[in-house]
Amino acid sequence: MLSVSVDSHFVHKMWQDNELVRMVEGGVPFPMLSDSPGNIGKIYGVYDEDSGVEMRGRFIIDPDGVIQAIEILTPPVGRNVSELIRQIQAFQYVRKTNGDEAVPSGWQPGKPTLKPGPDLVGKVWEVWKVDMAFD
Repeated sequence: MLSVSVDSHFVHKMWQDNELVRMVEGGVPFPMLSDSPGNIGKIYGVYDEDSGVEMRGRFIIDPDGVIQAIEILTPPVGRNVSELIRQIQAFQYVRKTNGDEAVPSGWQPGKPTLKPGPDLVGKVWEVWKVDMAFD
């Protein structure tokens, strides 16, 4: 896992030492890379040339280099680290089962999964309602 922004490594250190350690126990446990010219952001379509900043983009890329998920948020909207971790766990689980199992929205490790096939058609709700709670 990597974090990339146009901010300098000095800004990343300040953010990690003064903010992130208060939001995530021990701070963010992955490298934060500086891309001050926005080259990576340009490739992924999140760099705004006019303002020189990047929108908040999250890209989950599997070991084969295939983008599995994209989320792009405007700067005023915060990200949900717990949801990111949940999604990574879900992609890892599905990959481990070679696609023989799928996970419903909001799935957590250890919760019921889905077995894709004709028997599931029209019955997803039966699995979903058993263990899914909505706030």
